Amino acid sequence: MPRFKNLVALIFVVAPLMFSANSFAFNMPKEFASIGTKSVSHKNSFFEKENYTKQINGSDDGNIRSAILSQYSNWKGTRYHLGGTTHKGVDCSALMQHIFSESFGKSLPRTTTQQIQNGEQVSKETLKPGDLVFFKTSPGMRHVGVYVGDNKFIHASSSEGVTMSSLANHYWVDHYETARRLNVMS
Repeated sequence: MPRFKNLVALIFVVAPLMFSANSFAFNMPKEFASIGTKSVSHKNSFFEKENYTKQINGSDDGNIRSAILSQYSNWKGTRYHLGGTTHKGVDCSALMQHIFSESFGKSLPRTTTQQIQNGEQVSKETLKPGDLVFFKTSPGMRHVGVYVGDNKFIHASSSEGVTMSSLANHYWVDHYETARRLNVMS
């Protein structure tokens, strides 16, 4: 199974690079002409360009998940540092800022207290990739992660650094607070 996942990941990286220079010849959306370069601007590509994302995968959720997982691969293992905002050390809310900015060109406020006030509340049963999940870890302390599907979320763990965890884990079940869906972020 890991080999299959590696093959699929390779296809998603190599194929767009092969077509990027000549995307016009394949009548591909201009958003995919520069996939694989650092200067890609995903601003609004998954929130306002519904037609393109549905044509490619049939599901916005799959595209959102892929974009988030791509950023996760860049941050995975980065150590946790309260107040940190770089690859030398990052906290949970700064990680969310980076993921949303780099994946979708969207801005999030800096703190969990500010982030929890955005978007609309959604139930745990209706979570979709891209929803922020919040946990009350102690009195006056919150933790945030981003849901990616399959009952998993990405976050900056104080013990493991940037990692993916299961919402079914007893710790996260006991500390779950709410989830927010951010349709429009400014």
